[in-house]
Amino acid sequence: MDEEHTAGYREPCAQCSEVSWGITEEGRFYCRSCHNVIERTQDVVDTSFVTNSQVSSISRASQKKAKSERGREWLVCEGFQFVLQHQADALLDMGVCPQFKDEVLCNLWRRYLQKSQQAYTRTPVHAARFQLSRQASESEDSAPESLGLSEVSWPPESETETEKASSASAGRSSDGASSACSGSLDGASYSSTQKGRSSMLMTMPMTLALCHLGLLWVREALTLADLRRFAAEGHLPYVNAYQDFPEEMRLYGRDTRIFRVDSVPSYEQIQRDSHRLARFLDLPRFPPITRDCLLHPSLLCLKYLTEANLPDELHGWVSRLVRQSGIGKEGHLTFDPVKGSAQLVCYDVQAVALIIVTMKLLFGLNDRTEWTLSNKANEENKKSQGRECSAETSSADQSFSLRRWYRTVQRVLEAARRGEERDWARKSWKSHKPLYPSKKDKSVFIKRRRVVEQLQMNFQRLSGPAPQPQRPAPSSFRFQWGEEGGDGPSFHRQSLACVLKEKGSSTRPFSIRYWHTALRRCDPRQCKDHFPEVEPTLPRTYVWLLDLFSFLLGVKPSLVHAEVCHLERRLVKDRTFPRPRKPGRKKRTKRTRREASPRETVSA
Repeated sequence: MDEEHTAGYREPCAQCSEVSWGITEEGRFYCRSCHNVIERTQDVVDTSFVTNSQVSSISRASQKKAKSERGREWLVCEGFQFVLQHQADALLDMGVCPQFKDEVLCNLWRRYLQKSQQAYTRTPVHAARFQLSRQASESEDSAPESLGLSEVSWPPESETETEKASSASAGRSSDGASSACSGSLDGASYSSTQKGRSSMLMTMPMTLALCHLGLLWVREALTLADLRRFAAEGHLPYVNAYQDFPEEMRLYGRDTRIFRVDSVPSYEQIQRDSHRLARFLDLPRFPPITRDCLLHPSLLCLKYLTEANLPDELHGWVSRLVRQSGIGKEGHLTFDPVKGSAQLVCYDVQAVALIIVTMKLLFGLNDRTEWTLSNKANEENKKSQGRECSAETSSADQSFSLRRWYRTVQRVLEAARRGEERDWARKSWKSHKPLYPSKKDKSVFIKRRRVVEQLQMNFQRLSGPAPQPQRPAPSSFRFQWGEEGGDGPSFHRQSLACVLKEKGSSTRPFSIRYWHTALRRCDPRQCKDHFPEVEPTLPRTYVWLLDLFSFLLGVKPSLVHAEVCHLERRLVKDRTFPRPRKPGRKKRTKRTRREASPRETVSA
């Protein structure tokens, strides 16, 4: 053993001139021939030991070198630019068209920088006073008006276009160092202005809104619900996205309030930010949503019919409902920010609302009709099995039973909910690249980080390495229905003959009555959400169906219920339920119209 540690020392002994060294118990070198002990000791390297002492010689040259290693000067908008770049790369890996990054999202970002006067202008806004204006100022390199005809690309690694355009007046200090309370040049003023009146400063939730606008412009089938779920699951860089920043971009202080996120924004927040951002950018009319587009309700409903394990025969009735309600028209689906009254359509919520209304038309969903039809379907299935004299009947030959479908989906839904809560509880919000509140606390944070990593490493040595769960690939479907290796049996090919009846040359639903809640319009400035008030009076089957689709989309059941009411209002025509009269306005006629009562029934 001594030869391995003394092989690198070949000096002869000063007394006997022999080269035969050994190591004493104290770790000192001695000559095996004359037993002469010298001052040299053994070098011991213990990687499991954490030391807090560091011996180094400090000189003026090293101080200058340390000052240069603090990182280059950068702006907050450059940080968001890196976040958007990595988000775009992740979406491209998921199969989004290549034009999304270079021709759409890049132009949206350049347009935002110009509208907010942070870049691409002769007089960039000063770092100490962010005053956003809706009118674009004159610029040297203005963003193109047409989003599809631009020859721009993401900035190179050496120097970004944003840095070039903003270098003239970016609020740099005289010595070129960063701000005293943040790693970026404008982090302190950016976070303080964020709390003021300027509400269109870029934030982490607004990066998802910008990606949503880009996906809508290229008419991708990736909906807002999918985008939010991918961000929550980690497939899309959002939580701890600052870990991908270059090493020269140091974050601390006020930067932690800008780039650190503790939760994923809700569906409604991203939708509102997308609408406000489109209005702020003065975007032109988006490309039309035609019948061959995957965002059209007739095609998008196929996705959620498959996800909910419902029969494919329902799609024909959904298509008839789309034509009758008029929501499949190009003018209704295409987003036009120029129109002040135009709203950004929730395409996925609208699709599930169509499915719910169709099921109300066919099955009633009033806690009576659907179970009666289920008993009828079970009797028909038993008769068909008796005629075929077979113990098993294929799924395609059976009639759809809502009771059996409910039991199958409810079991899978509860398991998925428990798994989601477990994964959410185990989710680590802290990153491997910590953020420091200030330079003074940096050494304390580094010391704590080393101690924690050392304890984790020692614990793994004693207990063995923990199995790392393999993260599944991103998918727009949460359930897999099928007989082999799926979540349960498939109901896609089952028949709806038990809920339909032939009348003349047409096919009509078995139930001739249709119930709905009060459809009178409310003033959004005075009334908010009435779902908590009416939820106890609604049928339990309908509430469960709202709960199912709200889980699939990651939204609140009240949002789906509001879309169902909006669709029913279009079906029964707005003239049936008059709009609330403005105060101080005289009535045109003395006749008063009857208001709709809760769970009122109308002819199907």
